[in-house]
Amino acid sequence: MKTKNYIAVAIFGLIAVSCSVIDDLLTFSIDNQTTFTIPSGFPVNTALEFVTPDIPSNSSTVFENNNTNAELVKDVKLKEMKLTVTNPANKSFSFLKSIHIYISTNNTDEIELAFLDDINSTSSTLNLTCTTAKLDKYVKAPSFKLRTKAITKETITQDVSVKADIKFQVTADPF
Repeated sequence: MKTKNYIAVAIFGLIAVSCSVIDDLLTFSIDNQTTFTIPSGFPVNTALEFVTPDIPSNSSTVFENNNTNAELVKDVKLKEMKLTVTNPANKSFSFLKSIHIYISTNNTDEIELAFLDDINSTSSTLNLTCTTAKLDKYVKAPSFKLRTKAITKETITQDVSVKADIKFQVTADPF
């Protein structure tokens, strides 16, 4: 009887490990990048909003390169969103109080993608907190838009250019 229990536990363990290994084999990243400008002259503690132009998702090419297609994608989440000040060269994010970034397409509603509140940084790079939203329909679309809502805590005297590096984690279904 003990032997049967050990075999059952071993089989269950093997199945659990196999599923995890298969998910790892079918998981890959899609990287996107865009830039936006935070305009100067905005009053402190006032929300300013701006929308990026369409960002090509390039997902169909990435799916193909990973031996899958959009119909087999079962889960897309934001893995990382990093903002970097690109101009002026010596500028940090010390002027920023909070930032929230939303994603949408022409055919989908807007949802929050990433955010960071109570920013206390003297760095020119910020790693935002990613939401756990399911992003399949946004990444499968030919392109998407980002809307940024930022609140400044000090006046900026010149426009600040920011590069956003976006990394989506994609898991495909083998069947």
